[in-house]
Amino acid sequence: MSKVEQRLAELGITLPEPVAPVANYVTFVQAGNLVHISGQISLDASGGVKGTVGVDVDLETARQAARICGINLLAQMKAAAGGDLDRVKRVVKLGGFVQAGPDFIDIPKVINGCSDLMVEAFGDAGRHARSAVGVYKLPLGFAVEVDAVVELA
Repeated sequence: MSKVEQRLAELGITLPEPVAPVANYVTFVQAGNLVHISGQISLDASGGVKGTVGVDVDLETARQAARICGINLLAQMKAAAGGDLDRVKRVVKLGGFVQAGPDFIDIPKVINGCSDLMVEAFGDAGRHARSAVGVYKLPLGFAVEVDAVVELA
């Protein structure tokens, strides 16, 4: 078990199997040492978090949805790293998308759910550049989607 997975276990996190693409794309592409990971939605074993943040999803639930996205990103990172999360040298960038209601402005607070997880998992190597954007709709009605760029050793 990698050091990162040991930290995740201490946090009570078990990584799921990476989710397969639902359209015409691949889950990740490696270019040199950088891996671009396709957007991961707030889907987990319970069915995940769907809805519009600020309308039928509250801020704390949305933060948890972003954390779910982060767990799914970690599963994709593990696959991209040949099963060894310790090969992740740096989380370079996250791109966060929130299906937001017309009056909801706390988009960055939602995406912190994923950002915080990256720092918990990787320490300083988890600190990253980021975008946090409110959108009208996300695929399949999910509340949050996050993509990532990571550097592998």
